[in-house]
Amino acid sequence: MQKKTIDHVLRSTWQSVAKMYNEEAGKYNSTMAVGFALLSIDPKKGTPSTSLGPKMGMEATSLSRTLKSMEEKNLITRKPHPIDGRSVLIHLTHLGKTHRAASKVAVMKFNEKIHSEIGTESLENFHFVIEKINELIGKKNIFKF
Repeated sequence: MQKKTIDHVLRSTWQSVAKMYNEEAGKYNSTMAVGFALLSIDPKKGTPSTSLGPKMGMEATSLSRTLKSMEEKNLITRKPHPIDGRSVLIHLTHLGKTHRAASKVAVMKFNEKIHSEIGTESLENFHFVIEKINELIGKKNIFKF
């Protein structure tokens, strides 16, 4: 049996997680991307649209589609930034806050289940490894010889 590579394990695990969240979000006629966006928007002050993409790791085109869909579903409103008129703040509507709460419950349930099955020490090791991988990638020298 061939040993699985790190990137294969990461990719297949993420696909499983995404599928799980999309199935749960589907119960609310939503998607994982919408749930993630709801959780990334400050429920009190709103969030500048320009900071959402990097915060979520989404490309501008995908984010624009997600935000448009959220606006059509009355989950968010866009308002001019009070200080920087060139910028737009994304605010949650009452419905958006309700959906955000449901998204938060789903994320917390998943995290609690993993924690109870794996334990604190193993999770700390997992986080250490993931942070180290991100650090190595960030140095941009993996493919330099």
